[in-house]
Amino acid sequence: MSDVTLFGFPRSTYVQIAGLVLTQKEVAYAFHDLEAEMNTQSHLALHPFERVPILRHGDFTVYETSAIVGYVDDAFGTSRLTPEDPQGRARMNQWISAINGYYYPYLIYHVSHERNVFPQLGIPSDEKVVAAAMPKVEVCLEVMERELRPSKAFLLGSQLTLADFYMLPMIHAFGFAPEAQAIYPRYPEICAWRERMEALPAPKRFRSTQPPRGPIEHARRWVEGHRPKY
Repeated sequence: MSDVTLFGFPRSTYVQIAGLVLTQKEVAYAFHDLEAEMNTQSHLALHPFERVPILRHGDFTVYETSAIVGYVDDAFGTSRLTPEDPQGRARMNQWISAINGYYYPYLIYHVSHERNVFPQLGIPSDEKVVAAAMPKVEVCLEVMERELRPSKAFLLGSQLTLADFYMLPMIHAFGFAPEAQAIYPRYPEICAWRERMEALPAPKRFRSTQPPRGPIEHARRWVEGHRPKY
């Protein structure tokens, strides 16, 4: 039995980042689905800020995605996902910061929640939230498209890094929204990057282990706590 356990709920983009990195690093791990425990004392005991993911390795427990994937990259395997040179690390961290600060809020928090998460729970989309987010989504996609030219294999060029595994769940989850399906064809470099990423062995293995995209029941609370106000 693996002594590594990843805690979270399957549709969390950040849980998927951690799962993808664990899979890429060929770390055998168990997955503990916290869906039924979210915001309970057992969840708070793992993460005092009521978020996911959490990683347990033996008697060591760590939360926050950046801490988890950095630890996994340091502790397991020989093929590093972090550049050795300072400028490469800076570029990778710049991407990760942008993903956390801009891509996740607009692609996922504002649009994907309204188009994919809430409707599955019978909660109507807030069109004001989507309309306000879409110009910022397009800025995010334009930046990514520009940075991938001329036909870079990965976000930093030829090297696959943690930044690519941060971005993939964002582009994947947003892709279920009708807005994404309408505008993605305008970004051929992004589409080509996504195809390359999904064709890698680790994402293919990871996707094969995922359950169907069922409703996120605890997301009913997000209408009050997560939804932007306009």
